[in-house]
Amino acid sequence: MIRKHIIFYGRVQGVGFRYYSVHKARQLGLTGWVKNCYDGTVEMEVQGWEEQIDELILFLERQAYIHIDNIDVKSQELKDERDFYER
Repeated sequence: MIRKHIIFYGRVQGVGFRYYSVHKARQLGLTGWVKNCYDGTVEMEVQGWEEQIDELILFLERQAYIHIDNIDVKSQELKDERDFYER
């Protein structure tokens, strides 16, 4: 089990990114949160098995209107959470 802090750059706001993130993360059993940032990026903290986190990111990259140019990822300590939500 791992936890990652991720910042997504590109066309990631106004395209359903947070909606898709919450829906798919819950489906995969991941926990954490996602939010829009003032600079046009999307910030996410996600916790679960690495394979499921990778599956979430691939799912987001395949959505029609989302275009991810770059991803900044940092590892974090695990937290005691029960859900994935939009902040």
